[in-house]
Amino acid sequence: MTKQDYGRAFALWREAAAGPWRAYTQHSFVEQLGNGALPQTAYLHYLRQDYIFLFHFSRAWSLAAAKAATIDEMKAAIGTAHALTHVEMPLHVETCAAHGVSASELESTPEENENIAYTRFVLEAGYSGDFLDLMAALAPCVMGYGEIGLRLAGAHSPYSAWIETYAGKDYQRVCEQAGALIDNALNNRLGKDWQSSPRWPQLCKTFAAACSLEAAFWDMGLRAPQ
Repeated sequence: MTKQDYGRAFALWREAAAGPWRAYTQHSFVEQLGNGALPQTAYLHYLRQDYIFLFHFSRAWSLAAAKAATIDEMKAAIGTAHALTHVEMPLHVETCAAHGVSASELESTPEENENIAYTRFVLEAGYSGDFLDLMAALAPCVMGYGEIGLRLAGAHSPYSAWIETYAGKDYQRVCEQAGALIDNALNNRLGKDWQSSPRWPQLCKTFAAACSLEAAFWDMGLRAPQ
């Protein structure tokens, strides 16, 4: 599977944000996940922060439901928020518990500044903008993890379960569906020639900024407390 399989808008956003996208998806944290060199303390620190991130990410997808213009957009947004809160967050609880971090400890994890910066950026894109602004801010996380999973698939690493989750058919389908959702939303709001719309450059900037915030999130993951 290639990046084009995630939709036209995503492919164009990815191309326009080539530097930030590469810094995010080929970050040292990601490479160490693949080759197994990532310290477990860094992995657990990341998981604990990611649990908080997913809470706010779920809020953002719930906001997308409120910003939706069609029943299909609303269903997609609600379905994603449900999957995050009922599948992915419980999986974090389970994984952390297996490494000695209780659910109560996970819930009380202090939020790092990089987490605050990223999640509030995404939410603000939705609060002050519309459905398209929110999708541009959300897309790097959704598609980036899909691309990372595919690239690292088959790696012999202690973190292979994490890798295979995002390389797997279920998550890849999520990426494809998100790409179709974005393309349809652009068509419905801006017309078929949406790339020529005055809105397009700002959407590209939002996508690139979210990529940079993703890279900063990996920086934070490497800065695990000793």
